[in-house]
Amino acid sequence: MIVLGLLLATIGYDMETNVPRMSFGIAELSDGLSFATVALGLFGFAEIIRNLEAKTSEDRKLVQEKITGLMPTRQDLRASWPAILRGTGLGSILGILPGGGAVISSFASYTLEKKLSRHPERFGRGAIEGVAGPESANNAAAQTSFIPLLTLGIPANAVMALLIGAMMIQGIVPGPRIMQTQPQLVWGVIVSMWLGNLMLLIINLPMVGIWVRLLRVPYRILFPAIVVFCAIGVYSIGNSPVDVLIAGGFGLFGYWLAKNDFEPAPLLLGMVLGPMMEENLRRAIMLSRGDITVFVTRPLSAALLAVCAIALVLTVLPAIRRKREEVFVEE
Repeated sequence: MIVLGLLLATIGYDMETNVPRMSFGIAELSDGLSFATVALGLFGFAEIIRNLEAKTSEDRKLVQEKITGLMPTRQDLRASWPAILRGTGLGSILGILPGGGAVISSFASYTLEKKLSRHPERFGRGAIEGVAGPESANNAAAQTSFIPLLTLGIPANAVMALLIGAMMIQGIVPGPRIMQTQPQLVWGVIVSMWLGNLMLLIINLPMVGIWVRLLRVPYRILFPAIVVFCAIGVYSIGNSPVDVLIAGGFGLFGYWLAKNDFEPAPLLLGMVLGPMMEENLRRAIMLSRGDITVFVTRPLSAALLAVCAIALVLTVLPAIRRKREEVFVEE
């Protein structure tokens, strides 16, 4: 799925030669696939199709009943605090790295919690760890993404790029000396993060009941409304009806992935990281004058590649061991 995501990320104009790639003569594909379009298709439209197939009359009857137990219980807190700590640590690290930031952190935390869980089948059916971990990672990454922005002047994602532009308009140049030249800005950003999270807690907790009541809306009304809002969101990004059709196509593709036990999240991660990986790969090859061995002769890059190889082996080994046990089981 990651390789497929990297492949989809190559659609559009080549960054070096400005030649369209994999657009098949379709003008709307010349600028590439929008992350939001693919995400809404895989997780919006596909989920609607799955719910329409899965929801039975008994499920619909349960939704119409009074919903209680909205506040987290002691058992919920006990089950979620390890996921919160892991998500915070993972999000803090990934937020500093340039790339998707909060998006990557959320998906990575969800995948991590599902891998570590003794009952992964609960994920997607209300597992508290699948909510607590990604939300903690999302919040942590959103805050640590300010570190490279304020200290080095390097935006970690598109939102930070817009923010650095706004700061420069105001005559503020982020960099190593910003703590000396603009200390009130740095501490103002830090305090605003704490106040923002506190206000979210104060506002959202009393309003949980209102949001949950949306589940009592009949499915025949709720699902068409979700489709309409998803279509409006996709269309508003590029003002292109083709994007809506692409999102619908990815919705069908996402439904097929779910039916065949494929995870769509790694595909999105590949799409987010693909352009940056390609840009830096080609830059490194140009600086080394076409010598690909530079990736293994340099100590830092060789060490990182070795870590990636070890992680890949550790991921694949359990599956291989399981297959061997199935083969050698005596009947």
